[in-house]
Amino acid sequence: MALAAEVPRGDPAAGRAAHDRHAQLRKPPNSLGDLESLGVALAASAGHSPPPIPLSPVVLVAAADHGVHARGVTPWPQTITARMLETICAGGATVNALARGVGARVRVLDVGVATPYTVPDRAPVAVRRAPVRAGTRDLSTGPALTVGEAASAMRAGAAETRAALDAGADLVVPGEMGIANTTAAAALIVARTGVPAVEATGHGTGIDEATWRAKVALVETAAARAPAEPLAALAEVGGLEHAAMAGAVLAAAARRVPVVLDGVSSLAAALVAVDLAPASRDHLFAGHRPHEPGARIVLERLGLPSLLDLELRLGEGTGGVLAVPLVQAAARVLHEVDELGELAPSSEP
Repeated sequence: MALAAEVPRGDPAAGRAAHDRHAQLRKPPNSLGDLESLGVALAASAGHSPPPIPLSPVVLVAAADHGVHARGVTPWPQTITARMLETICAGGATVNALARGVGARVRVLDVGVATPYTVPDRAPVAVRRAPVRAGTRDLSTGPALTVGEAASAMRAGAAETRAALDAGADLVVPGEMGIANTTAAAALIVARTGVPAVEATGHGTGIDEATWRAKVALVETAAARAPAEPLAALAEVGGLEHAAMAGAVLAAAARRVPVVLDGVSSLAAALVAVDLAPASRDHLFAGHRPHEPGARIVLERLGLPSLLDLELRLGEGTGGVLAVPLVQAAARVLHEVDELGELAPSSEP
């Protein structure tokens, strides 16, 4: 699709320049460890060294519901999606609190919330309504979406991301809200990686063992139907918010803007984005190592080192937001630390 064709590869020369610059800064070689590697990756993504310091991060929360909810894969009612969307727009959710702490703006995109909700005109966070349908179909009995519906949700996520970038955003954290979305995420990960469902399916929001076993069986059956083509697989077992986040990844990567990923749903979306446009991998950064086992499979498959490991499992973009200061620090070091100059160690005895 057109979105995928627009994504440039990272620039290895820029990465090497950042690596060489680290060797010239007033600190012992490799003394900042993984922060130096992060700076190198940021430079390669940006295409120049030092890379820009991202000072205007944005969290794009894609919201949608899932037909598979009817199968009892979570104890939470589907109405929670709408109620939490209202909470995010009112500024009272966890992602809002963490975003305020790092100076990030929050944007909400409704691509398929099934329950009616109300957001006041003067709410601190606006929601853009671009519903493709009122939640997906039940992925346990057939395709969750048509390919056209999945593509529509991807385009909505890309359009909202471009709007944020046009407004000055320089770092994107894809987040989500959708009860039962870990079931769809697990099915998508199994479909795209071929790992056994039992290894990729987690307990989501705290289900018991019997429910988890039923969830594993459901994921296994659904993933086995998924076609090989990435967009078709997304349509078969994924969610509208997964499609929107995949579109967000591609739109940001197309402009060489770093994407800091969050939990299992954003990682499943990123996996599809990379399958569609392998170059997008060069612009991805793993905010943390989520608790869900499927997330860890994606991190290993994409070769993404996690910046934090806090056993987070909330979603909403929270883990990605927490990692934003590390991304800023990695770029800032390359900009602001003085070079060795006359302090360079002498090679003479």
